[in-house]
Amino acid sequence: MNKTRNHGYSINEFRYIAGLFVSLLIVSGCQSNNKSSTKSQKQSAVTLPPANDDYYQEIGQAIGLDFIHSIGAEHLTNIVESSGGGAAFLDYDQDGYIDLYICNGTWLEGFSKGEKPAKLPENHLYRNRGDGTFEDVTNKAGANDQGYGMGVTAGDYNNDGFPDLFVSNYGPNILYKNNGNGTFTNVTKRARVAGGNECSVGAVWLDYDNDGLLDLYVGNYLNFDPQYKYYYAPDGFPGPMAYDSQQDVLYHNQGNGIFEDVTKSMGIMDVDGRAMGVGAADYDDDGFADIYVANDHTLNYLWHNDGGKGFTDNGTMSGTAFSQAGEATVSMSVDFADYNGDGLLDLFVSDDSYCSLYENLGNGVFADKSNFSGISMAAAQYVGWSSSFVDYDNDGDVDIFKTNGALKHLYGHEDQLFENTGDGKFKDVSVERGKYFEEEYVGRGACLGDYDNDGDLDVYIVNLNNRGMFLRNNKGNQNNWLTLNLIGQTSNRDGIGSRVKVTAGGKTQTAQKKSTTGYLSQNDPRMHFGLAKNEIVEKIEIKWPSGKLQVLENIKANQILTVKEP
Repeated sequence: MNKTRNHGYSINEFRYIAGLFVSLLIVSGCQSNNKSSTKSQKQSAVTLPPANDDYYQEIGQAIGLDFIHSIGAEHLTNIVESSGGGAAFLDYDQDGYIDLYICNGTWLEGFSKGEKPAKLPENHLYRNRGDGTFEDVTNKAGANDQGYGMGVTAGDYNNDGFPDLFVSNYGPNILYKNNGNGTFTNVTKRARVAGGNECSVGAVWLDYDNDGLLDLYVGNYLNFDPQYKYYYAPDGFPGPMAYDSQQDVLYHNQGNGIFEDVTKSMGIMDVDGRAMGVGAADYDDDGFADIYVANDHTLNYLWHNDGGKGFTDNGTMSGTAFSQAGEATVSMSVDFADYNGDGLLDLFVSDDSYCSLYENLGNGVFADKSNFSGISMAAAQYVGWSSSFVDYDNDGDVDIFKTNGALKHLYGHEDQLFENTGDGKFKDVSVERGKYFEEEYVGRGACLGDYDNDGDLDVYIVNLNNRGMFLRNNKGNQNNWLTLNLIGQTSNRDGIGSRVKVTAGGKTQTAQKKSTTGYLSQNDPRMHFGLAKNEIVEKIEIKWPSGKLQVLENIKANQILTVKEP
């Protein structure tokens, strides 16, 4: 019998428990050290790789961009799953470095094939640390939408100085208000921009009536029925023409946090369009932003803004509704730029074949120069999705970056980089600019921007059901450059819709501040100009949406210049 007891335990029992406790402390300490070690290893794994000899170098995982897109199912089985995946560069915390928001698919009851995963995929927000690396702040920021994400567009709809996010979904859309403290609040219900159960794909911010408040155009796709199947479908699953189209929506910003559906009153009568990418720019320089809608398998729309009082579709009349062959193509995305230096905004529309490079001839008329330019033959072997004008080498004219990937299968294609060689011509220089362009991915959305503020434009690409890719531009800043950060006062704070002319070395470049660019995505909110070897910009002319004209002279190259509206 044990004679001595301590708090009800015998000496031997106490020694055993004490020993066990010490052992647990040791094990706990080891586990803690292991966790610290793992955390340390994870942190040390996020390092900025040195530049190699490639013009564009893929460094995504190394710098903390570990995003993997999901279609929400084990296999690609329908057209909605095939369509998604956009991304946006935005400076959500206003620290001077652009951050990255990426859209994801997810598993949906009655829609997705296979079992529901333990953890649903979600959209992700990555904060730019300013040292060349990113950190995932999705949960901390409260922007982790788990809807079936398609595209994203950023705009400061309440003019408080912090960009907000509109996420287009298959199902109700989301408007995230930026709280200005590193977090977002879902204000969709109050703002009345959720829509119904449409399949919203592209969306774009614009101030169509120049009242200083950003309005919103949402492109809707088709009435998808997950139960509908072809009796005989050799190409995998039913295409877009098997489903009825959906009406696009134009929302007017009332200035009190609430938007009004003005689609019908503004004459946006979308009869048969199946919207994919949408974009907005003032193509005829009349002071009001117009809207272009790239439709799938049906003619494209060019909604001319009639002085902020209504819209008229000038697609067919302008020559931008069809391809050079007079056909309605599988149009994916649109971007605007003055590629030939004549002061008029041109358009590039990517599709599943020859693509369309519409040269603006003035008087509201365009000519498709994709074949003459040398783009068509190089593009025809791929299915093109996101395309953006970009001066990747800072030589003073805009080139084109284009993502590619199969339509109905997870078959990869190489992405393409077309260099502007002057005289209206482009050359496919992809394989000369990096090993990345030899790889095949199922590309969808892409955003371009100067993430490290070194003066050249980098690229993030969303790949369907696969890891995203980040291309760092290693050599573009061998030429000079200028980046403009516009801040509106009377105009919308983002300065979206501003028309800018930059003159250096006697050459004038014309551009417009845009929101959405390419497919479901948005580029760096700052405006970038390559200056070749010029070290001084003789003149900058800015025509703000308010109508105010601002002129700056003798500006030094190689800087990010913040310009406030007078």
